Amino acid sequence: MSSEKPTIDALRIDRSDAPAPRSRSGLLGAGIVVLMVVVFMFWWLNRSKAIEVRTAAAQQAGSATADHTVLNASGYVTARRRATVSSKVTGKIVEVLIEEGLKVKAGQVLARLDDTNVRASLELAQAQLESSKTAVDETRALLKQADQEYHRVIELEKQKVSSPSELDRAESDARSLQARLSRQERDITVSERTVATWQQQMDDMIIRAPFDGVVTTKDAQPGEMISPVSAGGGFTRTGIGTIVDMSSLEIEIDVNESYIKRVESGQPVEATLDAYPEWKIPCKVIAIIPTADRQKSTVKVRIGFDQLDPRILPEMAAKVAFRDTAVATTDHSVIIPKSSVRSQDGRDIVYVLQSAHAERRAVTVARAEDDKAILSAGVMAGEKVIVDSPAGLADGVPVKEQ
Repeated sequence: MSSEKPTIDALRIDRSDAPAPRSRSGLLGAGIVVLMVVVFMFWWLNRSKAIEVRTAAAQQAGSATADHTVLNASGYVTARRRATVSSKVTGKIVEVLIEEGLKVKAGQVLARLDDTNVRASLELAQAQLESSKTAVDETRALLKQADQEYHRVIELEKQKVSSPSELDRAESDARSLQARLSRQERDITVSERTVATWQQQMDDMIIRAPFDGVVTTKDAQPGEMISPVSAGGGFTRTGIGTIVDMSSLEIEIDVNESYIKRVESGQPVEATLDAYPEWKIPCKVIAIIPTADRQKSTVKVRIGFDQLDPRILPEMAAKVAFRDTAVATTDHSVIIPKSSVRSQDGRDIVYVLQSAHAERRAVTVARAEDDKAILSAGVMAGEKVIVDSPAGLADGVPVKEQ
């Protein structure tokens, strides 16, 4: 009895009915969906746990003048260089060349006076000068002739032809003419100085601008009398107009002597003109006048503009705020609410809002006043600090603004 031996094919497993393997791309897509769901749930859970906070933006110290004001006062814009232009002599005005608002240069002609009498005197002095010069020329000619005659008589006297008396007479004539010539030359000097005096008086008939400036008032008209002193019972003008040097404008303030200790030379000041109440003008203290007014119990303070502007005019009313020098000298200082500052481990810190999280910062408090804190380091202007730090606030904790 024999049986068939098993072959290799009989041992092979039949996989024709096995289930097909799953697609790899389907598994990958399912994994991405699951991951997105997990991330979304994590974000939602963290969002729901964010601490609600109140914030405030840090302000540049220079832009918050009112917070550093140590003294408020009022005064007027004045010109340090101002002149009522008049003449050196009394005379009648024949021409006025100025109007209000006219810009003038130093030496520019502003007005002229009647120079009829002065001109006549000048012409007379000039004629006398010419006469003196002619007389000198005549005397020089006579002196030359006398010298020749004197030397001729000397030669004749040597030859025993002329007498000693003739020699003495010739010598006397020559010396007399020499003395006359010296006197006449000095007369020319006197005449020249007389002419210069009348020329100066002619120049005094012309009124000129003493410096560059702007005419603010016109006080005289042609035909009126003008004098450097008040005369004529009030009918004589003492000036033709007023000129102001606009580059010398400043503010004069009367500070009560009880508060003068808050003011110092060079202190920064912010001025506001009543005509432009929204315009903040940077200024500084020029000087504190070293005397007090016993009637008003005030001390005068001069305040200069950092930069002049055509809108600033003399006699304008102004209000000024004196700044705190210690704060103003810190260029990068910022102002934040005092309630933002906390003390931790012996240091001052604040929490800054950064990318929806709280970031702890160590800060340097330069000064604290009222409900404000001035920081010299640690926070930049524009950054948001968290006010009244709530419980649980720490570095890196998610936060959201209320």
